Amino acid sequence: MQIIKTVSIDYKDYLNAREVAAIEHEASIMETREAAGIEALKIVQLGRGWISDDSLYAIAELLNMPVAELEGVATFYNLIYRQPVGQYVIHICDSISCYLGGYQSLLNAVKNHLGIDYGQTTSDGRFTLLSNVCLGGCDKAPVMMIAGQHYQQLTAQKALDILTRLASVPAGGDQSSSALATSSPTRSDNGEQMSLSKKDLANLGLIDAELSDE
Repeated sequence: MQIIKTVSIDYKDYLNAREVAAIEHEASIMETREAAGIEALKIVQLGRGWISDDSLYAIAELLNMPVAELEGVATFYNLIYRQPVGQYVIHICDSISCYLGGYQSLLNAVKNHLGIDYGQTTSDGRFTLLSNVCLGGCDKAPVMMIAGQHYQQLTAQKALDILTRLASVPAGGDQSSSALATSSPTRSDNGEQMSLSKKDLANLGLIDAELSDE
């Protein structure tokens, strides 16, 4: 007879007080505790960089929901990472609009520059490259997203300029001071995330120069 091992994790021993409080807040405004699953995953990933199996089990226990159900939620959303990722996660849109707008040359330039393919992370742990079926910028293709910031109407050179600027920021340093308001929150486990400042974006020709003075 095959024995199936089960995993039991006490969420109080794994999740910190801030995570528990934030998840409980989300659960309190949902119709059911299970409905807070996606927000709980985001909360934990924010501080840890990705969702490990232990994180998944702890969240499921806290929300009193089946692990398999939460796993289904985690694997459905492509912004939840179920394996370790780099400091900067690059999402390149591969929708038909972006494909017709120069997606392939953009992708080739990024892959060659970083020396990685989709699903891989650079050896220094700085960049992970992922595809994304749509980033909502079909009229401004091709589009790339890094740390929650969308970069639109890209050329291969503009994309490489962005990556070069991000790579110049010291790993683990305070990178949030010049981040755009639309960038994602920082995270602590493998270095805080940042986006380029408005001045940087204007210099790269990605936004109007007038916006850089705001």
